[in-house]
Order: sequence, then structure tokens, then C-alpha cells
Amino acid sequence: MKEEISKVLTMVQEGKIDSEKAAELIHVLKEKESSHATPATYLDKTLKIRVVSKEHDNVNVTLPIKLVKAVLKAGHGIAVNVPQAEKYVKDLDIDLLIDAIENELDGQIVDIQSANGDTVAVIIE
Repeated sequence: MKEEISKVLTMVQEGKIDSEKAAELIHVLKEKESSHATPATYLDKTLKIRVVSKEHDNVNVTLPIKLVKAVLKAGHGIAVNVPQAEKYVKDLDIDLLIDAIENELDGQIVDIQSANGDTVAVIIE
């Protein structure tokens, strides 16, 4: 955009346009730039799931919130039925995760520590 503003100022110096027209053009350029700039939204964040197992069966998953929101319930239902994953996801409160997403919560929203030393952390950042 700096280049376009510089061209407008050059046209003023050369007498091709007056200062009022230059101000209008610069205003239009700034509006155009702001309409193309999409601010970061909550749905641009990520959900991170970290499982640290005493048996070294560690899991690190990072997913966009948009994807998580779309498939959370289905994925949990599938994981519960997979013998190797069931012990890690059976205690996750999926409704809590959905509420966290819908209420745009940030930070660690789940922190589970089992008696045998396994940990599960769910973080939105």
C-alpha cells in the first residue's frame, strides 16, 4: 500500500490531481486494505491434546479449532471403541470441550492425572 500512496503523492506534486482527490484516493486505499485484512478469530486457534503415559505411549495432537468443532463427537465415539485409545479418552468430557469451544475459552481446559502416572492435557491456544 505504501507504493500506491507514494504514487498518489507523486500525482499531487505533478499537478495531475489536487489534495482533496489525493485524500479520497488514500482513504479508498486504506479501506481496501482493511477489508482484505482478516483479523485472527477464535476459530483460527488450535486445540492441543497431550498424553504422557508412564509406559511411554505418548500422544501429541494439534488440530485447528474449526476441524475440532466439526468432528469432535464423532472422533470421540470412534476412539472409545479402539482398544489402544479407549483408556486415554474414556474420561474426557466431550461436552466440556464443546462448551469450551463455543464459549471461546483459552488455555488449559482439561488436566487429568491418573494414579499410575499417566497425564492428559487439553489446551486451546
